[in-house]
Amino acid sequence: PIETMMNHGTTAVFFDNVRIPAANRIGEEGQGFRYILSGMNAERILIAAECIGDARFFLDRATSYAKERQVFGRPIGQNQGIQFPLAQAHARAHAAKLVVADACRRYESGEVAGAEANMAKMLAAEASWQAGEAAMQTLGGFAFAAEYDIERKFRETRLYQVAPVSTNLILAYIAEHVLGLPKSY
Repeated sequence: PIETMMNHGTTAVFFDNVRIPAANRIGEEGQGFRYILSGMNAERILIAAECIGDARFFLDRATSYAKERQVFGRPIGQNQGIQFPLAQAHARAHAAKLVVADACRRYESGEVAGAEANMAKMLAAEASWQAGEAAMQTLGGFAFAAEYDIERKFRETRLYQVAPVSTNLILAYIAEHVLGLPKSY
């Protein structure tokens, strides 16, 4: 087991000196890395969809709080300083959701979806983080209270900026494979 600040368990498994008979091989010889990359595209799309759900979680909690919390006889959600970050986070989450849907459609139809899977993961992770930031600001100190679940989800959503693939690696992929720039690493 690996101890993390996440709300679920994770482990590392190591195999040393394990021989697999050729009869037990899955797929074609020499194609293993290509199979792994295809699986990673599916993983990125799945993570992106999770990030969209996280963004919705943050936005739902924050907008409900902004409607209910009264200061000076009116809801705090009446203030542009509360509204604008939430509205911007909503717009970014919606845009990311469209990219996720495109990546999913491409992957499911058997098209090459590496660029779309990477962009979906990056944009959705950023949208989730922005929605988390907006929720933290909206709830203020209450965002750190366990009863609202904002602090827990805020810690969890940060992971997707760096794993399962970091934003920097995604940008390097886009630069090389989409824009045709020289490999940077």
